[in-house]
Amino acid sequence: MGEIVMNTIQEKDTKTLLREALKMAQSYETYRNRVHELALAGATTGPDQTESLINYTQLNDRRMKRWDKTLRLDDKSVETVKELRTKVTWLVLTESWCGDASPSLPVMNKLAVLGPYLDLKIALRDEHPELMDRFLTNGARSIPKLLALDSDTLEVIGEWGPRSSKATGMVHAYKAEHGKLTPEFKQDLQVFYNKDKGADILNDLLELLTLK
Repeated sequence: MGEIVMNTIQEKDTKTLLREALKMAQSYETYRNRVHELALAGATTGPDQTESLINYTQLNDRRMKRWDKTLRLDDKSVETVKELRTKVTWLVLTESWCGDASPSLPVMNKLAVLGPYLDLKIALRDEHPELMDRFLTNGARSIPKLLALDSDTLEVIGEWGPRSSKATGMVHAYKAEHGKLTPEFKQDLQVFYNKDKGADILNDLLELLTLK
């Protein structure tokens, strides 16, 4: 009787997946340039080059450009980052078409450029599905997803995303009443982000920094 040999696929551990993502990750500046180039070319990140995702990429390019120019940090926020003495890496999984990333990524970058102890890296969700599946939100691959890492050990010391605290509350309330998010609500959410001027996102991120 012949011997049956079972081939099993070894599941990669989380730190291996993080190392792979960081190796492929981009700086904020490089990511912004890529999004701008995609917007001009009528394209988007990810395998699905649909008209709607391309339109969202073009819209997000304009939004991030505006956020980069207008966002200002208060003295408390600046001081919190400058007091860091442990190296922290923020690895963000996202895609160019993600509407919730357009206000949050510029806020993250404004904090990261303040000192040498906070490093921001951006990776594409669809290039790292196995890693994304380790950090689902309510069972979904919701983005942007920020993983706060100890830069030396790659220990995950915190998570954030896909939205700020108040925006998450708005989403939950709308879903409870209407069952799903509509294009009109998504537009209202962008209005909230603009009126809030990044304050809610900023508060969440500063709390994340105090975890280490």
